[in-house]
Amino acid sequence: MRNHLFFLLCLSLGGCKPKAQKDPMSMNTQQAVLEYQIAAQLGEGPFWNHQTRELYWVDIEGKLLHIYDPVARTDRTFPMPSRIGTVVPAGAEEALVALKDGIYKINTRTAMISLFCPLEADLPDNRFNDGKCDPAGRLWVGSMDLGTTRPTGALYRIDPDGKATKMLDSITISNGIAWTSDQKTMYYIDTPTRQIRAYDYDHASGDISNERVAVEVPRALGHPDGMAIDEEDKLWVGIWGGHCVARFDPGTGQLLSKIEVPALNVTSCAFGGANLDTLYITTASTDMTEEEQLAYPIAGALFKAVPGVRGVKSAFFGAPGDGQGR
Repeated sequence: MRNHLFFLLCLSLGGCKPKAQKDPMSMNTQQAVLEYQIAAQLGEGPFWNHQTRELYWVDIEGKLLHIYDPVARTDRTFPMPSRIGTVVPAGAEEALVALKDGIYKINTRTAMISLFCPLEADLPDNRFNDGKCDPAGRLWVGSMDLGTTRPTGALYRIDPDGKATKMLDSITISNGIAWTSDQKTMYYIDTPTRQIRAYDYDHASGDISNERVAVEVPRALGHPDGMAIDEEDKLWVGIWGGHCVARFDPGTGQLLSKIEVPALNVTSCAFGGANLDTLYITTASTDMTEEEQLAYPIAGALFKAVPGVRGVKSAFFGAPGDGQGR
C-alpha cells in the first residue's frame, strides 16, 4: 500500500517518469559547408601542413596529388603515374606519396618524383590506401585488395632510412590511423570490420602490441574510413556510405556527435587552419546510384566544419618533435 501511494505521488509530481533516451544516431549534429568545388573521384588522405598552412590531399582514382591553399582558395595538382594512396610532408618542398609499387618522394616545387622504398610491386591486385606519420616521424601506410573483399593487404611502418617493416597482415581495406597525446596508444581501422582497434604503442621502437577493440561502429551509421584525432584524444572518422563525420570516445566506445556532409561517401578529415580549429573533409563521387548522384550533386568536393574543438599538429616524415604528437 505504501509503495502504491508513493508511486501515485511520484506520477502526480512528474518525478518518477523514466528519462527519455537520446537517439545516438541523431545527437549533437551540425552541418558541413562547401570549401572547394571539385569532383574528385576518390578524395582521400587530407593532411594539414602547419608550416605552409596548406591542405595536402589525394584523389586516388584520379591519380592526383592536391595542395590546397584555403586563403587564396587555389588548388595545385600533381599528376601521378599510378593510383596515389596517401601523402605526408617530408620537408619544406618535399613529400612522400604511396604509389602502386612503393613509396616515392616528390618535390612539390618541381614535381620530380623518385622511388624511396619499393613495396608490394609483386602484388598487382593490391594498392596502397591511407597513411600517417607516428610521433617519431615514421610513416605508417596500409594496402588493400583492389576488389575490397580479400584480406590481402597489410600495414607497414617505413622508417626514415627507408626500411619497411610489416606490422599487421590479413587486412582488407587499410584505413584511418592516429596516436594519442601521451604517445602510448595507436588507433587503426580496417574498414570491413566496422571497428576502431587500439594498440599499445612504443614510441622509442615503433612497436605495437595488445590489440583490442576501442569502438564498434554501428552498422546503421556506415563504414569507418579515414580518421583524425583532436586535442581531447577523441576520434573523428569519415563514414563511407553515411554522409557524415562521426566523433567517437575511444575510452567508452560512445558516438559523441556527427557532422553531416552533402556527400554520400565521406572518406577522411583533418584539422587545419591557423588555430587547428577547422575540420577539412574529403569525399568521393564514385560508388553511387543514379538516385544518389542526384541527391549529392557536389560529392567529391572538399568540405569544412568548425566543430568547437581543436586538432593537433600532424608529424612530418623524418621529423619528430616540433609539437607534432599525432
